[in-house]
Amino acid sequence: MSQDSEKIKRIVAFKKKLEKRVEELESEMKELQATLEAVNAILLEKGFKRAEIVKAPEMETTPLKGEVIAEPEHVPPQPSEEHENVIPLKAVTGELLATLYVDEASLRVIPAGDKNFNVNTPPFTPFLVERVLAKMQEKDSELARAGQLTPEKIFSYSIIREGDIIREIIIKHADQDRLRELKSSIRWTLEKMYEKMKSES
Repeated sequence: MSQDSEKIKRIVAFKKKLEKRVEELESEMKELQATLEAVNAILLEKGFKRAEIVKAPEMETTPLKGEVIAEPEHVPPQPSEEHENVIPLKAVTGELLATLYVDEASLRVIPAGDKNFNVNTPPFTPFLVERVLAKMQEKDSELARAGQLTPEKIFSYSIIREGDIIREIIIKHADQDRLRELKSSIRWTLEKMYEKMKSES
C-alpha cells in the first residue's frame, strides 16, 4: 500500500505542475494576443504603403541570397497538385513566359526556367508593382482602416528574387475580379519585359 500511496503522491504533484503550467501558458497567450492586436492597430494606422524588403534564406541552388519583397515572416509554399488551376502564360509568339498557380484567393507566378526577368526591366516596377499591386494593397488598407475589411484579409504580395532576377511572385487575398485583372496585367508585363530583353540581347 505504501508504494501505491507514494505513486499517488507523485501523480498529484505532477498534476499540480501541469495545472500551473497551463495557467502560465494561458497567461502568456493573453499577453501575445494583446501584443498582436497592438501590432495590427499600428499596421492599420500606418497602412501598407509599400512592401517591405527583407533578406530571404540562402537559396540551396546558388550562393547568392534572394530577397523577399513583402511580409518578412512569409514562407512561400511549394507548387503542388492542390492548385485549382495551372495556367501557362505565353507571349503572342507562343513562347512560355511563366506558369500561374491559381487557388481560390491566391496566385503564384513562376517565371519560365529559361527566362531571367530582371526587376529593373520596365514595365515591371512602374506598372505591375506600383500601379497594380501596390494600388490594390493601398485600397484594402483603406477599407481596413474604415472597418470594412479585417486586417488578415488585406491584399498582399511577395516578390522572391535572386539578386535582381525574379524567381516567384506570390499574391494573397485577391478576389476573382482581381485575379482576372492580375493574370492579364502579369502576362502583359512579362511579355513587354521579354520583348525588351530580346531587343537588348
